[in-house]
Amino acid sequence: MSTKTLRLGVNIDHVATIRNARGGQHPDPVRAAEIAAKAGADGITAHLREDRRHISDGDIDRLMDNLELPLNLEMAATEEMLEIALKHKPHACCLVPERREELTTEGGLDAAAQHNQLAPYVSELVHAKIRVSLFVNPDRVQLAVAKAMGAQVVELHTGSYCDALNDGDQEKAAGELARLQQAAREGNDMGLEMHAGHGITFDGVGAIAAIPELVELNIGHFLIGEAIFGGLDSTIRRMRAMMDQARASSTTAIA
Repeated sequence: MSTKTLRLGVNIDHVATIRNARGGQHPDPVRAAEIAAKAGADGITAHLREDRRHISDGDIDRLMDNLELPLNLEMAATEEMLEIALKHKPHACCLVPERREELTTEGGLDAAAQHNQLAPYVSELVHAKIRVSLFVNPDRVQLAVAKAMGAQVVELHTGSYCDALNDGDQEKAAGELARLQQAAREGNDMGLEMHAGHGITFDGVGAIAAIPELVELNIGHFLIGEAIFGGLDSTIRRMRAMMDQARASSTTAIA
């Protein structure tokens, strides 16, 4: 089995969170995207939420105008967000669950239960030649439904693994990692492009990056938080290097 190249998508949402806490224009998420590009990111992710709590419509406008890297627009499956996506036509759209009261995305979409709601959005985005990803928990049923809908990509929710690791629960972490590994294999066998993200830190990235079927990790909150202590450029470079090392080690192990 060949090991796929592993890309890094940097989520810049929480640069905008800091800006919005005080108002004004600083820190600028577009500047963060430019730094990320120079530091080794392969793409930029931004989540335009219904309540605009971090990324704004103006941010999306400027990202589309200035960004040289592919933009992955995270969005809820709503008519408003579909209209925005079709207007801008980013490289990719990732459909995610969204609730107003949540602090962050709390889990993957239940694509099976929401098939009738999600399918028309997937169809319209695909028709517009936008790559469509569904953010789901590592579960074979969810993968199969995503494939049946016509999504080209699935992003596996890594939060349960990362939370267990952060809590020091090694047994649970091992079980969650096994779920991610199995789902990545199953999705790849279905012909889906496999991504992963949510809660990934320096401590957890190695095991995730070593999963050979994954081709992209999307990481945001940790990078922005860690940048307070070490700078954004060096933080992204360190994450990029850890990903590359883990993937190289996994390639050697397979060989």
